[in-house]
Amino acid sequence: MATPSIRDFDFTGKKVLVRCDFNVPLEDGKITDDRRISEAVPTIDYLLKHGAAVILCSHLGRPKGGPSPEFSLRPVANQLSSLLYKNVVLLPDCVGPAVTEACAQLKAGDVVLLENVRLHPEEEKNDPEFAKQLASLADFYVNDAFGTAHRAHASTAGVADYLPSAAGFLIDKEIEFLGRAVNDPQRPLVAVMGGSKVHDKIALIDNMLPKVDRLLIGGGMVFTFLKAQGFEIGKSLLDAESVEYAATLLKNNPEKIVLPTDVVVAAEFKPDSPPTIVSVDKMPADQIGLDIGPHSSTAFTEVILAAGTVIWNGPMGVFEMDAFANGTKSVAYAMAESTGLTIVGGGDSAAAVEKFGYAESMSHVSTGGGASLEFLEGKELPGIAALGKKN
Repeated sequence: MATPSIRDFDFTGKKVLVRCDFNVPLEDGKITDDRRISEAVPTIDYLLKHGAAVILCSHLGRPKGGPSPEFSLRPVANQLSSLLYKNVVLLPDCVGPAVTEACAQLKAGDVVLLENVRLHPEEEKNDPEFAKQLASLADFYVNDAFGTAHRAHASTAGVADYLPSAAGFLIDKEIEFLGRAVNDPQRPLVAVMGGSKVHDKIALIDNMLPKVDRLLIGGGMVFTFLKAQGFEIGKSLLDAESVEYAATLLKNNPEKIVLPTDVVVAAEFKPDSPPTIVSVDKMPADQIGLDIGPHSSTAFTEVILAAGTVIWNGPMGVFEMDAFANGTKSVAYAMAESTGLTIVGGGDSAAAVEKFGYAESMSHVSTGGGASLEFLEGKELPGIAALGKKN
């Protein structure tokens, strides 16, 4: 069944509760990256132009329950006011008499932001009474928080039991790009996977490997595959329980899986530790692998540039340290130069393309790390599955 979209409904004179993902990074109370806020603007603008009053809600961080200034959405309300060119009022809570009264007074064109829903433990428990209280504020529910769509919480799934509901434009976009890449890709389809442990990517590999033409593997998980081939990996990260799994994958998919042929090593996991490039079969026992090497970067680039579709999930090395960032940077550059469909699966990969200045050159950078991973694993996302129940 197709996910209902806000394009399908008339919002004239309606109050609409919109679940956004405003879980943005903060330093000293200042937002350091507002992409998740700006991505919500098209949905909010659409609702306002179509006669709605908009009630926004989101979580921020992991508060332990109860009022907590450092987890307030005040900075988000301020940033939204700038982006929407109108005052966005932050309400003192997300439920309760004061909130109910304020929402009852809203008129078409008004926007308010509820305070952090996770200040109430009932949110993460998907408590039905809490979901009912949120639902009572509005006539309609829109979920536009792809980053939390894999969580069955009160504001991401529970509310849809009590209100007619639909997906916002951001969720529409995520489903369109990720769905097309998985189900109807322009070929060759290339998946680039990195990160630390093979174990964390088993479900993703098992779902994607039958679909892809090439699977490029980098990051810390490389060393489990190298160990499976009998190579010395020194002090590198090893996912011991996945060595047999890696060996089986390599045996059964020799034509699909592409591993690095060289790696960047150092004596210690430190930014100032001098890097050395070694062949994967000549790794010193006292060194730790921290990036793919230049020959591997060139080989990965060639595969990416020839691809019709590229999906990237996980960095190639410790890109936060300049000496070990080249592998990740080369993948980002190759995707930016690609003429195919290029999708970055959120999380660390999204942070990397932002850091290196290539985000605007990608077809799509997902706003959901965990959610995009579960989508690509083939799992149902509760926040999307719940939509349309009451329509």
